[in-house]
Amino acid sequence: MSTVKNYFSLIKFSHTIFAMPFAIIGFCLGIEAFPGKYKWGLGSMIGWGNDITNFVGWERVLKLLVLVILCMVFSRSAAMAFNRYLDKSFDAKNPRTAIREIPAGIIKADSALLFTIVCSALFIITTFFINKLCFFLSPVALLVVLGYSYTKRFTALCHLVLGLGLSLAPIGAYLAVAGKFDWLPVLFSLAVLFWVSGFDIIYALQDEEFDKSNNLHSIPAALGKIKALKVSEWLHVLSALLVIIAGLYGSFGLFYWIGVAVFAGMLVYQHSIVKPHDLKRVNIAFMTANGIASLVFAVFVIGDMFLK
Repeated sequence: MSTVKNYFSLIKFSHTIFAMPFAIIGFCLGIEAFPGKYKWGLGSMIGWGNDITNFVGWERVLKLLVLVILCMVFSRSAAMAFNRYLDKSFDAKNPRTAIREIPAGIIKADSALLFTIVCSALFIITTFFINKLCFFLSPVALLVVLGYSYTKRFTALCHLVLGLGLSLAPIGAYLAVAGKFDWLPVLFSLAVLFWVSGFDIIYALQDEEFDKSNNLHSIPAALGKIKALKVSEWLHVLSALLVIIAGLYGSFGLFYWIGVAVFAGMLVYQHSIVKPHDLKRVNIAFMTANGIASLVFAVFVIGDMFLK
């Protein structure tokens, strides 16, 4: 059990709360896009209606949901383990990260790399059982989420690459069900891109001086704390605007807009507690505020679709 716990810590499994709710939103959008293919709504969920395919449809939906969740877990685990493997020398020199599993000697570097390879393979295999489109696009998705780990070595835009990786969650889950692209899940993916990029900049404020002294790139290292926070604010404004545009485009109801209010409120809250001269509450802004934003927003969005 201790080994499992160590690997859960290595990949920061609790951070799955950021992208997973948006993946479920994309999944539900895919179901709603094909009302004749998958039964949706309160009535069909509890078995109302005379058509026995209600139950067959939901059996297929549940199978797809499990596969989508597995894809999320495998891809994110591969990305995090690879990031820890690649950054092991920097983590060892940084007092904030020296306690991480690889520099602390809890997990060997080669074991983390093997874990990355296994999770990557499992991700591709899982997409094979979803549909051909997801399977053919799986190497592209891996290229993005694994490639992020290199970006801090040459560009301050690394935060946007991280955001791009997590933004694949809603559109990827939608493709798993619908098998085609659509504007609505793309809007949600763009919202995730700017949301994640914004809060990653806030998190990177802690390492501004370390990044400068080790030739690593980030928005805080390039612009300083004050300007970096301004960039983060504007990225979060864009994210909020995109969920509003998605709501108008998708003709959502009251529940959706309550979710938008909570999401936007959490964005405002995290910027209110993190100041250039006071970073004590960065972790609250990073984990608590964004975790609540993602989870509560998803509950209200899915609730809105479910009750139509």
